[in-house]
Amino acid sequence: MAVERTGVYPGTFDPITSGHMEVIRRSLRLVDKLVIGPAISIGKGPLFSLEERIEIIKDDIADFPATERTRIEIVPFEGLLIHFAREVNASVIIRGLRAVSDFEYEIQMANMNARMEPNVETIFLMASDRHQFIASSLVKDIARLGGDTSQFVSKKVYERLKRKFGKS
Repeated sequence: MAVERTGVYPGTFDPITSGHMEVIRRSLRLVDKLVIGPAISIGKGPLFSLEERIEIIKDDIADFPATERTRIEIVPFEGLLIHFAREVNASVIIRGLRAVSDFEYEIQMANMNARMEPNVETIFLMASDRHQFIASSLVKDIARLGGDTSQFVSKKVYERLKRKFGKS
């Protein structure tokens, strides 16, 4: 009997973007179970509360086929990612890379995690060219300034951003 491979995909998801969704879809090809881990305590001062971010993720994966949805769990976490990976029995940490500039930081984190827990691998998924430039912080800035974010997020997230910033 094969051992179930669990992957953890951590992030702030403030808000979840089309790029995040691409990583989730691609991750499901690599693992049997995917734990999406929205960070509880983030120093960035999130636009959306933890509860809102979890609800947004649930809304965005609601359109996935049932066979995929049942393999996804959303578990908020606080503290070290490697401790969280152990808690959920993950053998893989999945990180999305948008650009070369992400790589330096991410490789440092992966190496630190590998030192703390050699049995947990980090997998980097490069964003497709359609999503390389999308960052949640930029999406929020565009929405805050009244710009159209519909090509960077789902319709549900787009509507939430409009409501959050009082745009009609």
